[in-house]
Amino acid sequence: MSKVSVTGSKGVMPAVIETVHELNLVHLSDYDGSWQGFDNGEPIEGADRGSEKLVTVRALESTLELSDTGAEQGTLEDGWEDRLEEIRTRVNELDDRRSEVNDELRRVEEKIDRVAPFAELGIDLDLLSGYETVDVTVVEGPVDQIEAAIAASDEIRAFETFTGGDVVAVVAAPTDDAGEAPLDDALVGVDVTRHEVPDTEQSPSAYVADLEERKEELEYQLEDIDAELEEIAREHGGFLRKVERELTIEVQQAEAPLQFATSEHAFVAEGWIPASEYDRLVAGLNDAVGDSVEIEELEVADYDEHEHGAEAHTGSGGDGHDGDGGEDEPADAEPAQAEQQRAATDGGTTTGQGGAVTMDDQPPVILKNITPAKPFELLVKMVGQPKYSELDPTVLVFLTYPFAFGYMIGDIGYGLLYMLMGYGAWKAFDSDAGKAVGTIGIWAGAFTVIFGWLYDEMFGVHIEYWMPEGLHSTLSTYLFMDTLDKGLQSTEWAILWIVFSLVFGLIHLNLGLILGFINELSHGLKAAVYERLSWILAMNGLFIWIFSGHAVGQKPDFVADYAVIPEIVGLVALAAFAVGVVLVGIGEGIAGVFEVPAWAFGHVLSYLRMVAVLLAKAGMAFAVNLLVFGGYSDHGYTAFNLPTYDVSGYEQEFVGLLWMDPAWIGIPLAILVFVFGHVLVLLLGITAAGIQMLRLEYVEFFQKFYEGGGEEYEPFGHEGSQPAD
Repeated sequence: MSKVSVTGSKGVMPAVIETVHELNLVHLSDYDGSWQGFDNGEPIEGADRGSEKLVTVRALESTLELSDTGAEQGTLEDGWEDRLEEIRTRVNELDDRRSEVNDELRRVEEKIDRVAPFAELGIDLDLLSGYETVDVTVVEGPVDQIEAAIAASDEIRAFETFTGGDVVAVVAAPTDDAGEAPLDDALVGVDVTRHEVPDTEQSPSAYVADLEERKEELEYQLEDIDAELEEIAREHGGFLRKVERELTIEVQQAEAPLQFATSEHAFVAEGWIPASEYDRLVAGLNDAVGDSVEIEELEVADYDEHEHGAEAHTGSGGDGHDGDGGEDEPADAEPAQAEQQRAATDGGTTTGQGGAVTMDDQPPVILKNITPAKPFELLVKMVGQPKYSELDPTVLVFLTYPFAFGYMIGDIGYGLLYMLMGYGAWKAFDSDAGKAVGTIGIWAGAFTVIFGWLYDEMFGVHIEYWMPEGLHSTLSTYLFMDTLDKGLQSTEWAILWIVFSLVFGLIHLNLGLILGFINELSHGLKAAVYERLSWILAMNGLFIWIFSGHAVGQKPDFVADYAVIPEIVGLVALAAFAVGVVLVGIGEGIAGVFEVPAWAFGHVLSYLRMVAVLLAKAGMAFAVNLLVFGGYSDHGYTAFNLPTYDVSGYEQEFVGLLWMDPAWIGIPLAILVFVFGHVLVLLLGITAAGIQMLRLEYVEFFQKFYEGGGEEYEPFGHEGSQPAD
């Protein structure tokens, strides 16, 4: 990216803004007030009026529920404001009327809900109020408790109840010394709901009938209003979209000076463009305003120059280089800047002086990844946009996330459903984020299918039980079906997956530490050695020694079984571990040494969550299938009693729902449990495998090299394709 400066008199500023907007190249920098005599500019006249109309248009689009597409082509014609005002007036009238009808409809529905309990009683509403010597109340609750509470009251000498379901009408005669509300006092300890008697002389059924009729009238009115709004949307939607587009451009251009540095007579605008587009920017501005502005390429940003923040770019010439390119400025930087400021405040321009008005301004970032990896930029941006100084980890997330997800779930049936769900999300959502989520789901599902093929599983059942023996044997021999086993009933396979998860973790963490080492090289080789190479030596040295032949007799059996590394290599690794710990101590002090167990050992062990999810999901699917099909013992293993498999001669261990008597109960129950159980496993797989791998990416992997906090390249101008870097 190149940082450019455009300087000129205020008289040409509107033409410059319009040209830059049309070119859609410059990511404008916000002036930070660092130059004496320069302030942020004021919006161009008419900005407030344009903003108000833009708010009006967007409010109309929201009310009419317009889509994001379908704008009319061309520029706005004379009289568009009158047309807009007519649309606004009519839409507001309809919207206000709709609000009034909705409010009345809500009140009618509330009245219907309130009178429903009285309909159960079957008593005319006028008989439930208007008495002077007796109290009448209508409540809903346990009848026995209500009657017992009233009978026990000393303030009521007689009462009568009328019931309909749980609704109770109580007529009570209070004693002479009773309080103002004896029935309320009597029922204070009973869990009841009180119902206010509607003010009408009609019977409950007649009252409800009138309310239902009014409700229907109001619903018809709403349908008419909605139909008229839809007609307005069809007739004027394209026009409103065109107005929004033009007003958006107008407001963007009018408010652009807020990002500029301006004096009484001059302005300075700075921003970033792809380095290859500098000549096009110069040509466009020269065609628009000729020699009225000076354009300067202040610098061409390099990776090393922007590590952990930008610098004051003073002393640079038009070649785009500033000094030695390091973090320290030359001794004469401040005098040069002061001279530049004096030239600007005297009413002239600042071009040719070789300085930037905006300090600490990092280049924006354009993420460029291979097409399959682009959806995974979403997962990276959830942490933060990469800085210009950082390596983009998107491709590595693309290579590891779906692979690990598929390894943990590993089932053809679940994988196909994940792919279907991902495709559904991709089709349903118009936003880039929604489509990215859908695509990630498709990739995760595809790897789940691949591992399911290798595990020979579909919905937790080995496919061999559904296939002819010859076909399954052929697929296993030539297409690797049934190559792997999840290890749910095999200790050897379970231990293998423990070791595999540790190895995967080591590879993953080493990638992160290597990227961190590359990032730290911008601070010098010494910093990279102390902050990253030290951990590489400590972590790898420890685990290479663990799986080496050195002291194998003192190691656990499962470690000894996989101690395939020669003893001499293990001794060298142990020395590397010691060197790594010493380097950590030198670079980070005693506090760093105390972190060695976590960084060199604990972070790798975090990847055991992968095998935990693998076994947990396999166990859940196994439990569902055992409930449905039942099981029998086959050479020490539990196999499902499938309808397609001959189980004669085997010992039945558990009778599944599918084989219950009578069948008309067992079969529906089996289907219900099978569907519900596997849907539950499917959904928990998303939360378990998806979130756990995301945690490993963010906490263990990104922690080694990634900070985020960069700014996305958003050029000032029309929406559309961005230029290449």
